[in-house]
Amino acid sequence: MRTMLLACVLSLWPVAPGSAGPGEDGSRAFKRGDYAMALWLWRPLAKEGDTTAQYLIGHMYDRGLGVPHDYTIAAEWFRKAAEQGDASAQHDLGVMCFLGQGVPQDYVKAVSWYRRAAEQGLAEARYKLGMMYDKGWGVPQDDALAVEWYSKAAEQGDASAQFKLGVRYAKGEGVPQDDAVAHKWLNLAASRYPASSAKWREKAIKLREASATRMTPAQIAEAQRMAREWKPKKK
Repeated sequence: MRTMLLACVLSLWPVAPGSAGPGEDGSRAFKRGDYAMALWLWRPLAKEGDTTAQYLIGHMYDRGLGVPHDYTIAAEWFRKAAEQGDASAQHDLGVMCFLGQGVPQDYVKAVSWYRRAAEQGLAEARYKLGMMYDKGWGVPQDDALAVEWYSKAAEQGDASAQFKLGVRYAKGEGVPQDDAVAHKWLNLAASRYPASSAKWREKAIKLREASATRMTPAQIAEAQRMAREWKPKKK
């Protein structure tokens, strides 16, 4: 998931011919695998408070790209950007708090960082905040709030949130039981999971077909129409 966010952040610095500056030059270097050059170009920007550079340097330490792998240093850079309001950094710092990577494991702090990013509209953070309410991690368990945050992320196109929402409609957990709506969300999740999530795609297909056994042909057609006409929302 962090890799997906990285692609979005890198897009903030265009690399079209003619664009210039250390940010853009660093993006070019990063994309061709010259991580040492990217770090050299981005570090002065990060020290001056540029949140994109801070986030990207955090990612490099998080993954050990051109630098020794170091969760502690990664968390420090993520925090610098997160405290200035960078949603991607807030999300990734939340992940580190959740997993105990580079910082003490703390679900309450994870929720706090996820919430800040979620309130800015970051789908991945909205999904994770829904999961925290779903499981009761760092917050009291709350089906209604889990569904609320899953729904926000699902409407933006997050496949994991679409899967969770589909399961809840299939079982009637936190929402009225509705096989047609379950079929729609599971269908969307199955179509949007990347190849690296083949296991989850297969689960979505299996549950979608289970819902179909309880539906009439007309209901299945309606669910398929809803999925076909669905379009992701920006926020």
